[in-house]
Amino acid sequence: MIEIKHFRTLQALKNSGSLSGAAIQLHQTQSAISHQCKELEKKIGFKLFIRKSQPIKFTIQGEILLQLSEEVLPKIEKAIKKCTDSHNKIVRLAMECHSCIQWLTPALKIFKKKLPNVKVDFYSDMTFSPQPFLQQGKLDIVLTSEVLPRSNLFYMPMFDFEIRLILSPNHPLVLKKNNITPEDLQYEILMTYPVQKNRLDIWKRFLKPSGVVPIFKNVNNTLLLIQMVSAQMGITALPHWIVDNFERQGLIVTRKIGNGIWGRLYAAIRNGEQQELVIQNFIHSIHLHACTHLKFIRGVLKPQIFKTF
Repeated sequence: MIEIKHFRTLQALKNSGSLSGAAIQLHQTQSAISHQCKELEKKIGFKLFIRKSQPIKFTIQGEILLQLSEEVLPKIEKAIKKCTDSHNKIVRLAMECHSCIQWLTPALKIFKKKLPNVKVDFYSDMTFSPQPFLQQGKLDIVLTSEVLPRSNLFYMPMFDFEIRLILSPNHPLVLKKNNITPEDLQYEILMTYPVQKNRLDIWKRFLKPSGVVPIFKNVNNTLLLIQMVSAQMGITALPHWIVDNFERQGLIVTRKIGNGIWGRLYAAIRNGEQQELVIQNFIHSIHLHACTHLKFIRGVLKPQIFKTF
């Protein structure tokens, strides 16, 4: 019923003391201001000020609405400024998905064209655990497959991906017709990123429950992992979309692990910030790019389908 323009008119009447002064301040005609006031008085059922008073004298009801305008207008201006500033903010991004940089870099270029005034700073380190930094406000988004319970973080599901066993084309397991079992890996050199074993899906969901402990070897580079596997220096487990190009080149062969191990990539943010326009634009932009260009994934992000832990 009462609009922002009415609050601004009340403020102009107070500041100028007259209809003509308010008209000049608001860049309108005096008759337009007078008509607006009469229409509002008709809607709310009481007078706002005493006509022909000089300077304008507000009624009791008018004073109440004038006070309300003094409370509401600064909040509206602050919100508008925040919305404007959001288009010039910095999105601080970190990744626990060590190979996401392969598709994230072109996705960032597309996002930059959409919101050129938003700067994206991202940090990636094999030994870095960024979610505590997200909780502390030092980061804005973390791409992760690990959900921390009771963290007060908000996890937007991006897409699901399959973890595949990566083998040299000459590895004996390539010829195995049945599913790969934990026992098949008992004496293998399993090369992994240098992270805690409990963060490795092949360990916590496949090997550990069976009590099988292969020989672990840390390698901190995806391309090096592929090259070492191809050279028969060990095996590894990676998301299928990462190694598709190498498999098509004949450098490696992939096999399903057990009945299949699927993970989910999330965009983690602080709870309460999921409605920020820049955050939403960023997440939806990179999600769309991933689902358009990556093979062997299942896109799961949908508007309004979020989960808080």
